[in-house]
Amino acid sequence: MDARVEAMMEAGLVEEVEKLYPYQASNALQTIGYRELFNYLNKQHSLREAAAQIKHNTKQYAKKQMTWFKKDKAIVWFAPHDFKQIKAYLCQQMHR
Repeated sequence: MDARVEAMMEAGLVEEVEKLYPYQASNALQTIGYRELFNYLNKQHSLREAAAQIKHNTKQYAKKQMTWFKKDKAIVWFAPHDFKQIKAYLCQQMHR
């Protein structure tokens, strides 16, 4: 996840947020990444601190998502390249 955040930063996330700066109060822009960089642009944090916060908040959000997914018994997990198991499961579901 850290590498993904770094790639987003290198791909122009800061510049994207600078363009959105006039709209920073919008609820739609209170997401991970934007919120931390608005704080940076408002001189509340350094860019390094903002990046660290994005990484931290991304990991927290991912943990919450996994907890939610694990509670949903309808979700079936597969290894992404285990085509044999995926095919067997789909065939089983089709023949119910």
